[in-house]
Amino acid sequence: MGAGLTYTAVDSTKLATAEYYGKAMVELGEAHPEIVALTADLGKSTKIGMFGEKFPDRFFNVGIAEQGMFSMAAGFAKAGCVPFVSTFSVFAALRAADQVHADICYQNINAKIIATHGGTSFGQAGSTHHAIVDFAVERAFPNMTLICPADGMETVNAVRAAYETPGPFYIRINRGFDRVVYDSTDYGFELGKAQVMREGTDITVIAVGSCVFQAMQAADFLKNSDGLSVRVLNMHTLKPLDVEAVQKAIADTRRIVTVEDHSVIGGLGSAVAEVIADTGKGCAFKRLGWQDSFSTIGLHEDLMSLAEIDSNGIIANVRAVMKKDFELDDDWKDEV
Repeated sequence: MGAGLTYTAVDSTKLATAEYYGKAMVELGEAHPEIVALTADLGKSTKIGMFGEKFPDRFFNVGIAEQGMFSMAAGFAKAGCVPFVSTFSVFAALRAADQVHADICYQNINAKIIATHGGTSFGQAGSTHHAIVDFAVERAFPNMTLICPADGMETVNAVRAAYETPGPFYIRINRGFDRVVYDSTDYGFELGKAQVMREGTDITVIAVGSCVFQAMQAADFLKNSDGLSVRVLNMHTLKPLDVEAVQKAIADTRRIVTVEDHSVIGGLGSAVAEVIADTGKGCAFKRLGWQDSFSTIGLHEDLMSLAEIDSNGIIANVRAVMKKDFELDDDWKDEV
């Protein structure tokens, strides 16, 4: 990893998550001349244009041709470059799915996809721009590593990890000004390892992306109001998933809630459910996210409330899960 990156509190409020990504790209570009960047006429919106301003001879705007862009990225990688490709999450995961599948993942190409405007963070643009199935698509591709950072600082670490790790990466970040979770990059980020944001013994909330801050807020409230000890995990890497952290949560708390700005089908909730099923151990379990439905149009904070993935929604659902019964004995044999 590179040196620690820090910003003041004032700076942090001015920087969208994508701007951290843009700054991290410039930092990497200065040190690694083999890095190239590609955009489909969204250099300004995705902030990859910051790389283009610094390194115009290594920056390629292909126009509104996302599918061709990913095929070009595969060609650059075959030629020894390290391409970083950036477009909106919904376009990367759906419009260019065939190219990501056949040109990048099938050949295990060293291409890095930075997918912005993830989830419903571009809520005002409507369902055509809501990326609520991209986890399901990208997680299913063999050879793909999937990361969804909680904030700007974690985005920097994810971009660095993508460069340092061979193979295809999909990093999903939001459109706008996410709440600050980390004030520095020096907090121990490790690819494929969940971060414990709050310790707890009563219930575990496993969150990703913009929902991590909301889960932390909910845990603090529930501790003060209900006396609940809520463990919060930041599952920034959805693939490879930190199976050990999930298994430990099952054994320690026996109650789990997952929270994601994504459909409950195929994303974080499904990944955690797969671990629970594989262990053969029972627990009270609830998946929060878009319940097999499209989102309405609106501001991101309003849509998070609608999907019950904001702090209020998490609080209500944690209370409900705490009322669920499960077998209290420690003998798992009859539950396998």
